[in-house]
Amino acid sequence: MTPQTLQHHPKPQSILTLKNLYEHGHLNLEPGFQRQSVWIERDRAKLIDSILRNYPLPAIFLYRNQKDGEIIYDVIDGKQRLESIFMFMGLMRGQFETKVQLPGDDEVKKVTWRHLCKQKRKGLIEGYEIPVIEVDGEFGDIVNVFVRINSTGKALTPQEKRHAKYYDSSPFLKEAARMARRHEQGFLDMGVLSTAQISRMKHIELICELALSIHLGDVLNKKSALNQIMQKNDFDMRELNKAFRRCGAAINRISRMFPKLYTTRFAQVTDFYTLVVLIAKFEEEGLILTDRKRNRLAWDLLSTFSTKIDEMRVKQKRAENIEAGQEIFRQYLLTVTQNTDEVHQRRTRQQILEGILRNLFLRKDDQRLFSQEQRRILWNTSEDRKCARCHKLVTWDDLTIDHVDPHSRGGKTGLKNAALMHRACNSAKGNRR
Repeated sequence: MTPQTLQHHPKPQSILTLKNLYEHGHLNLEPGFQRQSVWIERDRAKLIDSILRNYPLPAIFLYRNQKDGEIIYDVIDGKQRLESIFMFMGLMRGQFETKVQLPGDDEVKKVTWRHLCKQKRKGLIEGYEIPVIEVDGEFGDIVNVFVRINSTGKALTPQEKRHAKYYDSSPFLKEAARMARRHEQGFLDMGVLSTAQISRMKHIELICELALSIHLGDVLNKKSALNQIMQKNDFDMRELNKAFRRCGAAINRISRMFPKLYTTRFAQVTDFYTLVVLIAKFEEEGLILTDRKRNRLAWDLLSTFSTKIDEMRVKQKRAENIEAGQEIFRQYLLTVTQNTDEVHQRRTRQQILEGILRNLFLRKDDQRLFSQEQRRILWNTSEDRKCARCHKLVTWDDLTIDHVDPHSRGGKTGLKNAALMHRACNSAKGNRR
């Protein structure tokens, strides 16, 4: 950025003025480059306490621009201060109270906005002036200002910086954000991410990383690959959507296969990443777990392997000797305890995990649909030509051939696994056995 393209103008504004801008839609707290809120109620209460005591506050930075002929101020810095003020005043959800000794009072009391209005003292808030700096310049310069300002305090995570720089231009990042929102609760339930991590956009970073790895068919160097794909912005939308669908399917599959994942080390992001990429690879190859017994065995193997790695970690800390047959646990542990998580470490981790789980999975029949020949054979050899579901007569025009053991669960497309069925009955059955 240069002095010729970036200008800034200090303009102290009262909270009443900022309130009016917000109520009339001229103050945008959620521009594309902004991060999610990370303040808790205690932080917000302290801010209101400072205002009521007339303490000085840091400046708020606004980006003045036009949208559809209207002047809009995008908040570059100060979003959470403004949010807190508007929440306290009841303009946003999350109204709260604070404890403070108001001017002229003898003791500390709980104070709400309603309390101030009843006492005709809301001017203590509305009349307070906040230093406001309007910044003018190219959008890229504004984003750089945002990143630089937020390099101190609760510094921006790498994903928050990527979000700021590329959100408006990256369909990849926008789709990742949508998908991350859908999987928020799942990540929490599996213990993969905490609420605090999600507030710092770690779930979006994880989805970006997984989707891109699945698209490329290999593990990747996270930082360089994500930045490169967003800078290029040349993702084919069809390939993009396919990658995200496969990513979502793999995450859902893991949540069903391993509902107690949170009890193992595979709930940690590095290990979870490996597990998702591996399951997506199995799905692409048509590999599936065909029954509960195999699923249970997969869980037992994964859980036992996790425990052995944890035991190895304890032994390393105590400088104990490694017993025979434990090399694989030491090798895996090395990939997650080093200072970096390079591509070769990720590949080693995936290869070890694949060696443990692959033999439990069976390949789906390459033939998805019954052939015309099979259809005629089944029709002509059926004794009563009744639907296997509703047991009523089936006509040739309403005939479908059903996989008794569903194809999606490993059922073969052969006559021993075939049954006559009405179209509607087949659709209603779905993939149930």
